Amino acid sequence: MSVRFNYRKVNPTALNAMQTFEQAVSSSGLDKVLYELIKIRASQINGCAYCIDSHVKDLLQLGEPLERAMLLSVWREIPTYSDKEKAVLELTEYVVRISDSGVPQSVYERVREHFSEKEYIDLVMAINAICSWNRIAISTGMYPGCFD
Repeated sequence: MSVRFNYRKVNPTALNAMQTFEQAVSSSGLDKVLYELIKIRASQINGCAYCIDSHVKDLLQLGEPLERAMLLSVWREIPTYSDKEKAVLELTEYVVRISDSGVPQSVYERVREHFSEKEYIDLVMAINAICSWNRIAISTGMYPGCFD
């Protein structure tokens, strides 16, 4: 397996744009653990091994138990996640798969029980940021350890 090319070297302007986007999301006030859960779940749906590997490690560095990373794909079936986290994970799934059915009003309302309108947009931006990173990594053939 080999990476197609290192997009960071080939197009530093693209990397800079993504880093600016990431910084805007990171500085929005979104909880770091919640943001890592979003990143992992979106990356699972998108099939991005590079990002799953990276963000599971980041989640563990935040002190979260391995169980929370390992069981994320079955979040509906276990009590490991709070109602707030479940609302965000459901939103993440709908935004990642937006062309299937949009974001249902019921999902919006569940998220709004826990978040303001501004925070709702912060969540949507966070989901969009990781989806962009996923698409770059997948399109360029990135995989865990490819730049080691």
